[in-house]
Amino acid sequence: MVSASAPGKAILLGEHAVVYGRPAVAIPLPQLRAEATIKCGAPGSGLWVDAPDIQRFYPIDQALADDPLALTLQNTLARLAESPPDLTVTVRSAIPLARGMGSGAAIATALVRVLAAYFDRLLPPTEVSDLVYRTEMLFHGTPSGIDNTVVAYEQPILFIRGTPPQTVTVGGPFHFLVGDTGVASLTRDAVGDVRRAWQANPPPYEARFDRLGALVVEARAAIAAGNGVHLGQLMNTAHVELSALGVSSLDLDRLVDAARSAGALGAKLSGGGRGGISLALVRPADTMAVTDALLAAGATQVLSAQLD
Repeated sequence: MVSASAPGKAILLGEHAVVYGRPAVAIPLPQLRAEATIKCGAPGSGLWVDAPDIQRFYPIDQALADDPLALTLQNTLARLAESPPDLTVTVRSAIPLARGMGSGAAIATALVRVLAAYFDRLLPPTEVSDLVYRTEMLFHGTPSGIDNTVVAYEQPILFIRGTPPQTVTVGGPFHFLVGDTGVASLTRDAVGDVRRAWQANPPPYEARFDRLGALVVEARAAIAAGNGVHLGQLMNTAHVELSALGVSSLDLDRLVDAARSAGALGAKLSGGGRGGISLALVRPADTMAVTDALLAAGATQVLSAQLD
């Protein structure tokens, strides 16, 4: 049996502005993963997808044109110049859907990796990312490309649309807590609303995108220096800017306020917003207090991640 996996992700700084050419920093969440496994089928059975999380089992040649799992497999076969083999590909994910944690990108990445492994082919991260981006277009319309990039590279990156990703130098361990609002959030909707507002009145939005981009530049330097205090301040400022874009929510604001009150160095929404997740930077000694505060403020779960 062949298997492969891929992590979730969180955007540390720069969401929404990254769609407009500004930089963003994203980190993988290796504790949360999607996994794909392959089991050989009978001769002539064709290629099947087994997705028990959504209770679906079907041959890819009978899938709809916009089926993301079948599309990912078909695109990967085309890239590998291979015909559909007689296999069942089973995919499972521990990453909550529609929370801004890259569940779709992780599932697609796991599928690309497992099919490449079956054919004993090694696809570099650039090719994996490109294949996954095609799937991301189904979910997000015109995605920035940050999800597929950080998941495919599986390391913290600085991303600017249309340019090669840059590795982020980490000067010391940073501990994060992810607060799940439990509210599904479609990135496509939030991005679309911001785009319409920007089109109606570009200058104030361009200024805000510039400020969010400048925060990313400062954050990269703070990460390299191991300066958690400054990074936390930048996260707090970013949340103010994102709220002004109209992409926060009462649920997210409660989690952000609770984390800061319990001792977090900084906290903000992460991803598309209007639900999804918050991200808090904490000292290790404050982890339990901030976790308890997030749960008391309504988080359905709290996940930990470390950048080092």
